[in-house]
Amino acid sequence: MLHGTAASEGIGIGKVMLIEEHSLEYTPRTVTDTEAESQRFKTAVDAFCYNTEKQAENLRSSAGEKEAEILAGHIQIIRDPYLSGEIEKLIADGQCAESALEHMCDMFIAMFSAADDELTKQRAADVRDIKSGVLGILLGVNEIKVSDAPKGTVLVARELTPSVTAGIVKENIAGIITETGGTTSHSAILARALEIPAVLSVEGVASSLKNGDTVVVDGSEGAVIVNPDDNTVAEYSKKRDAFLAERKELENYRGRETKSASGEVYELFCNIGKPEDAVKAVDADGEGVGLFRTEFLFMDRTSIPTEDEQYEAYKKAALILKGKSLIIRTLDIGGDKDIPYLGLKKEENPFMGFRAIRYCLKNRELFKSQIKAILRASAFGDIKIMFPLITTMDELREGKKLVAECKADLRNMGINFNENIQVGVMVETASAAVIADMLAKEADFFSIGTNDLTGYTMACDRGNNDVSYLSYSPLQPSVLRMIKRTIECGVQNGISVGMCGEAAANKLMIPLLISFGLTEFSVSAPSVLNVRKIISTWTKEEADKVTAKVLEMSTQQEIVEYLKSVV
Repeated sequence: MLHGTAASEGIGIGKVMLIEEHSLEYTPRTVTDTEAESQRFKTAVDAFCYNTEKQAENLRSSAGEKEAEILAGHIQIIRDPYLSGEIEKLIADGQCAESALEHMCDMFIAMFSAADDELTKQRAADVRDIKSGVLGILLGVNEIKVSDAPKGTVLVARELTPSVTAGIVKENIAGIITETGGTTSHSAILARALEIPAVLSVEGVASSLKNGDTVVVDGSEGAVIVNPDDNTVAEYSKKRDAFLAERKELENYRGRETKSASGEVYELFCNIGKPEDAVKAVDADGEGVGLFRTEFLFMDRTSIPTEDEQYEAYKKAALILKGKSLIIRTLDIGGDKDIPYLGLKKEENPFMGFRAIRYCLKNRELFKSQIKAILRASAFGDIKIMFPLITTMDELREGKKLVAECKADLRNMGINFNENIQVGVMVETASAAVIADMLAKEADFFSIGTNDLTGYTMACDRGNNDVSYLSYSPLQPSVLRMIKRTIECGVQNGISVGMCGEAAANKLMIPLLISFGLTEFSVSAPSVLNVRKIISTWTKEEADKVTAKVLEMSTQQEIVEYLKSVV
């Protein structure tokens, strides 16, 4: 079994078709008739743009307007006055069109490839695609075509460019496997739009597979099975059929407003851990991001990320979301999340110790650096700040005071930010739930973190199997009352209340949350359409009746058994 990046969900079974890159070798030469050579270059660019416009039309009909914009961007790049102007200068100096084009494109490719963020790196792949396209026209090399691929084909390539992908007849392609690319690459975006299972970044796959090999492409798990036996094919065929049936039903909910059967409107957000994961939120049809876990920016490195590094990450997520809401949780370390270079002391009970907002308020320069980065990024989208593990009013006020200080610093430096940025609280402790009426008067919003709220309320370690019966579900009577109180306090004070724990996608919990008055659900990207579907099956009146009975019950077992009988 081969492993790579799960880039487009689903399972495909088919025969390998290797996409081999055409040779674009040429002999550099000096030209004397530079005017004719310049015209030759312009003619090639015109032909490239004409072909690209046709490819964009194909994508527009097969995938959508957003995907067609990828190829429209190729036209903008090659028509860019600076790029074309520099190529023209090199031709005027006697270089042939091929050399001039390659020189400038390679310069841009190197510049984009050296970038830290994946979105900028993706521009390098775009320029490579453009270079190959225009060079192919100059050299008279036929473009790579996949439109004739027979039904049940799995495309395998070192890199599958947008121009090649645009020629796909999606009914004929069972899967895509490449050696390069990630979840934000255009190959991944196009594969998802075309609903083709894809596994990217599979090392050496283009040289290890042969035309005609049978492969299973598991785009949900990032796995490739080469020449599977009959039992494996049968097993994955069943998985594929089940996946397609479920997706077909859930797709009916894409593009819809999230409404209960009685007409109440809700918002569905996604939880992310990396800026590039914002793509998943958009693709999932969510209204934005309800939780950006920023601690992942601090992990897998040896030093604290700079303010600029954090700013670029938050800005990238905001730009991907294009105005949709982005709630950024400030650093939540400690407990089960240790960052060695920060030198956290060993504690007997780290979940109850020096973590999250407690750590940040004692390490103000680190905290202010993060807050400033978030504020700077707020100029590019609808960003909100959320403090984790708040237990007292003092913590909220101290955090807001630091936000005010950071705003003043940025104003003095003439740096733009959203002056009215909202500052909210993650309610994940019993203390926060008990004083929710007071917190709601000074917080702009609440987000309930049910995982920690359950653990802290039940006084149990989620990682301890001996007490897992206490922590595996928020359907404990005490936890439900904490959730109910928090939501009611938020509603009474006119602030929005969301939930970003696993309970937000739990079908047993959803009718209770509807009854309590929750308006925002933040879930994993794959859960969005399913949660929308579940919400649509409940009226507020039905949810209230079920909830009234649940609140009369005294044990989790009673509650679970009852909900399973009615949900």
